[in-house]
Amino acid sequence: MALRLIELYLPATQDISKLKEQLAEFSVLAIWEDNNTETRSQLRIMADSGDTGEILDYLEKRFSNVKGFRIVLLPVEATLPRIEPKKVKPDEEPKDKKREFRIGKGLSREELYNDISSNVQITGFFVFLVILSTLVASIGILKNNVAVIIGAMVIAPLIGPNVAWAFSTTLGDSVLFRRSIYAMLTGLTVSLVISVLIGAFSHIDPSISELNSRTRVDLGDIVLALASGSAGALSFTMGLPSAIIGVMVAVALLPPAVTFGMLIGSGHISLALGALLLLVVNVICVNLSAVATFLFQGVQPLNWWEANKARKSTKFALFLWSSLLIVLALLIKKVF
Repeated sequence: MALRLIELYLPATQDISKLKEQLAEFSVLAIWEDNNTETRSQLRIMADSGDTGEILDYLEKRFSNVKGFRIVLLPVEATLPRIEPKKVKPDEEPKDKKREFRIGKGLSREELYNDISSNVQITGFFVFLVILSTLVASIGILKNNVAVIIGAMVIAPLIGPNVAWAFSTTLGDSVLFRRSIYAMLTGLTVSLVISVLIGAFSHIDPSISELNSRTRVDLGDIVLALASGSAGALSFTMGLPSAIIGVMVAVALLPPAVTFGMLIGSGHISLALGALLLLVVNVICVNLSAVATFLFQGVQPLNWWEANKARKSTKFALFLWSSLLIVLALLIKKVF
């Protein structure tokens, strides 16, 4: 059981005597009150990571207009005595029926935003990893070595921008949306430039199986990309190691991009178009399944006006990605 410690800071003038009783309606494991200062009151709340979202929303709605209000969320590595998970009685049904269909309890919206937004920063380290992963993937493809290609996937930092793209769509967050698009385009542009140069100055044999296989699109590629996007979203919502699941997202995006660049650089235009089609299909599938997964997990803004904007952007994204996928699937069926 992953635990979180919520620290609530309020001015001493705020009456929080009844707050502990009100918080008892939520899945709270322990509460401590601290009024050691004359100007500030502090409340510490221990809860399971999957239950912190509702508690944070409640506290923010109640105290967001209070001057000096602050919430700090901390991960709990260990606590003694140990806290055992509460046993749910058969007659205790969840208040929110939608929760019954979720794949476990996920992290709070604020934790998700912090984790995901930190992965779309364009830094020298990000660009350097893209360059390294492109070089390694190119060598793996040209040598027809699957192990080397997998190694490139491990260091490719492409899960962050793609998951952030879907996450910003689900929240209707235009700022994060622009940042994720910029990070995504930056990563792909760097990768394409490097791979075009490799194609221009290397002997490219189109018959290499690892190269040729990425110039065609079939149903298996679509399923792989859909699974990759869903796994990428779940890796963040469930607090799973994103570096491991990021390999799946990188598999769907980096090899087709590198293949497209090398074929363009070597003058194999017709084959390059097939790799470009695979890349476009994978981008669509990854974002479609990631948006659907965030929606399925109940990710949504706090305020009603933000929720209305988020619903519109989510519906538009699902319609757009689904329509494009259907059109491309029909095109693939005719061409391949």
